[in-house]
Amino acid sequence: MAKEECITQWNKTGDTSTLRNRKIFPTSEKNVQNPSTHLSKDENSQTAGHSQCSNGTSAEFSARENFSADPPTRVLLMLVVGLSFSTRLYKITEPPHVCWDETHFGKMGSYYINRTFFFDVHPPLGKMLIGLAGYMTGYDGTFPFIKPGDKYKHHNYWGMRGFCAMLGSCLPIFAYLIVLELSQSHSAALITAILLIFDTGFITISQYILLDPILMFFIMAAVLSMVKFNQQRCSPFAASWWLWLVLTGANLAGALGVKFVGLFVILLVGLNTVWDLWRLLGDLSLSLVEIAKHFLARVVGLILLPLFLYVTIFAIHFVVLNKSGPGDGFFSSAFQSRLIGNNLHNASMPEYLAYGSTITVKNLRIAGGYLHSHWHLYPEGVGARQQQVTAYLHKDYNNLWLVHRQDANESQSGTPDLVRHGDIIRLEHKETTRNLHSHLHEAPLTKKHFQVTGYGINGTGDTNDLWQVEVCGGRNGDLVKVLRSKVRFLHRATGCVLYSSSKTLPKWGWEQVEVTCSPYLKETPSSQWNIEDHINPKLPNISLSVLKPHFLEILLESHIVMIRGNSGLKPKDNEMNSKPWHWPINYQGLRFSGVNDTEYRVYLLGNPVVWWINLASLGLYPIMVAVVSIALQRGFSLGQKRIEHSLVLMRGGGLLLFGWLLHYAPFYTMGRVLYYHHYFPAMLFSSMLTGITFDFLLKSTDLILRPPYSDHLQRIGQMVLLFGVLYSFYLFHPLSYGMTGPLAHEPGSTMAGLKWMDSWEF
Repeated sequence: MAKEECITQWNKTGDTSTLRNRKIFPTSEKNVQNPSTHLSKDENSQTAGHSQCSNGTSAEFSARENFSADPPTRVLLMLVVGLSFSTRLYKITEPPHVCWDETHFGKMGSYYINRTFFFDVHPPLGKMLIGLAGYMTGYDGTFPFIKPGDKYKHHNYWGMRGFCAMLGSCLPIFAYLIVLELSQSHSAALITAILLIFDTGFITISQYILLDPILMFFIMAAVLSMVKFNQQRCSPFAASWWLWLVLTGANLAGALGVKFVGLFVILLVGLNTVWDLWRLLGDLSLSLVEIAKHFLARVVGLILLPLFLYVTIFAIHFVVLNKSGPGDGFFSSAFQSRLIGNNLHNASMPEYLAYGSTITVKNLRIAGGYLHSHWHLYPEGVGARQQQVTAYLHKDYNNLWLVHRQDANESQSGTPDLVRHGDIIRLEHKETTRNLHSHLHEAPLTKKHFQVTGYGINGTGDTNDLWQVEVCGGRNGDLVKVLRSKVRFLHRATGCVLYSSSKTLPKWGWEQVEVTCSPYLKETPSSQWNIEDHINPKLPNISLSVLKPHFLEILLESHIVMIRGNSGLKPKDNEMNSKPWHWPINYQGLRFSGVNDTEYRVYLLGNPVVWWINLASLGLYPIMVAVVSIALQRGFSLGQKRIEHSLVLMRGGGLLLFGWLLHYAPFYTMGRVLYYHHYFPAMLFSSMLTGITFDFLLKSTDLILRPPYSDHLQRIGQMVLLFGVLYSFYLFHPLSYGMTGPLAHEPGSTMAGLKWMDSWEF
């Protein structure tokens, strides 16, 4: 059956005659058991699609069923399950304090329990699941998650950690099943599982309240479902076929719903699907109607279903988080009006801007901030050393400005005068009493723009404090409507326009957004502002309930805010970022907890033997494929089993190598800050590729020794690999489960002599 399957697969490319002529398969009668090889070329092409399933279909699939159900498979799977869960759940409550990014994702889980709106650069599914896990295990959402090292005390944090650890425990199991499906080799699957089970990096990243184990769970579940679906090609539209198709789509939605990195596995599944449809198109036994059914089924299962589930995740997110919180300022005034507790929710305020009003001014660029100032000055060498003016994403008292006439003579009548299109005004910062000011000094970051500062005192300044109000699309005399009018502020002295550049200032500017005066007068959202808060007790108020946006509007806005926030991420203080080339060589880890010999230290670093074996596999794989391809092309007599192993190496290994590239190479193009943990999804594919590569290498021992000596050599190779991984895990397991006492470079350390690279910091 295996030989017939290989003949059939090569038959699809029209190469069976070549294989026979080159004596890879002898053409004697006893070796030619497949009647389809006697067909004419036309008949052969017409039956190509069916032959893959009909060449001993019942034998092939009964073999698969027997393979998946035979006792060794069950025993090995149970062993993998037991080892995976025990290594991840061991010491799950240690240390009993906040570690690394638990400050973010634990806090966000609390926000869901409290229904408080927040902003994050990632989609919401991971945080929703963390919050649900905490709620189901008795966590009440009251722990503040202020900084790493804060003690959890009586709070039930173990449920959130345990949930992430359980999903992380599934990764070696999924990898085992994927490699088993691709290779039909217990040894290849077991090598993969061992690499992942005893990797200190995967253990560490699975044991804390993080998004990474949740993301990788959905990535691996999607790949497993895709591989299982591919194995159903001989029973299209059967219940199992639909099951794996739907599960693939659901897991794609899950991966994207946790992080935008899920786009990489969507691309992997998408390209696999395109190839599958192309194969079906070449099957002349299928009518165009049947091909159309296949196409529509994949559209429903892999596009419409994931899209529906992804949108549903956000619908739940918006329904649950209905209270005002720390993320309000990242969103538009209309978005904020739907949040209970926000000052715009069911609020009322004067409809038209007037002199003497206290206001906040918000930039209309998505994720644009509030016009802001504070007592700090621009540093030496950055324009004039005057008070900083920035855009700030959060609501703050320093966002308040007073609206004055240019001559400072306010109306003393009962009703204040209204501001109109074309009026010349001054904006005085309420807290510092300095005026919004610009001059011909260049801006801090956008060098072709002018600097904007706070100048003067108690409202007294100079002519560079004057701004002309322009209502976009308006005419002279038009009133300025609060929240609804798009307003620009033209600087009278220089002719430039007030502008939010979207660039983040350095630490001297508190990493707030640069505000400039742009000489380019084209209307853009960055040069448009709206009046959000408006306080003037002398004017009548109107209700703002008409501002609430529709679901699709807030869905679009939230995505634009997330994408812009993601691209603008900066390194945190005292935290080392890394470069993509560091990752495969295990160059540098991440400190999760502790910095000295009195603290409980946890350090995210991969098991060096595992990571360097994977690195070797990445270099070895293309060489092996090249050798095998040349051997096949030149017609060397390889034998039946070696042909089967070669096909597994090229096809199964090729899929995994492509998955590794998709999850690794894009990081070289990213401008945002990157960290070591970003490599772990790619590491999953690398480990699976290692399982197939080393299994093929060990099964090739018969090239240098005859049986049974080749079998002995294969077993020795497997035992050496197993011993190397287990011994290195024994040496480095304190990285995951905690270290105390002297540091690695100090006398008496339990990790003495294990700092194999100077860049390791444990």
